[in-house]
Amino acid sequence: MKLRVTSKKDIREDLDAEVNAFLRHGGNINEVERGKSGLDHAKPWINPFKSSDSEKAQSRTPVPEVVAAIDQRKKTKNKKSTRSKRAEKRWIYDDFGEPIRWEWVE
Repeated sequence: MKLRVTSKKDIREDLDAEVNAFLRHGGNINEVERGKSGLDHAKPWINPFKSSDSEKAQSRTPVPEVVAAIDQRKKTKNKKSTRSKRAEKRWIYDDFGEPIRWEWVE
């Protein structure tokens, strides 16, 4: 199955068709002059995405027992297996990084 590659022309035509369908069904487009911003120029330092000053932040409830339980679970997960450590084969390299031989290391 061959995938169809969409070009910029195809995307532009699809967007134009969607806009025309929106307008035909009673949609309205308001034009905004170039350079206009939605931010209030009198207070440019206020972040519009944060909650307003009138809303108070919720107070936080300390839950040390929950945090302690989570920390305990983390500690138990990090335990290594109790099986005996097996010897493993490791390569010995020369000064140029070429392997010379391998030896068993416990």
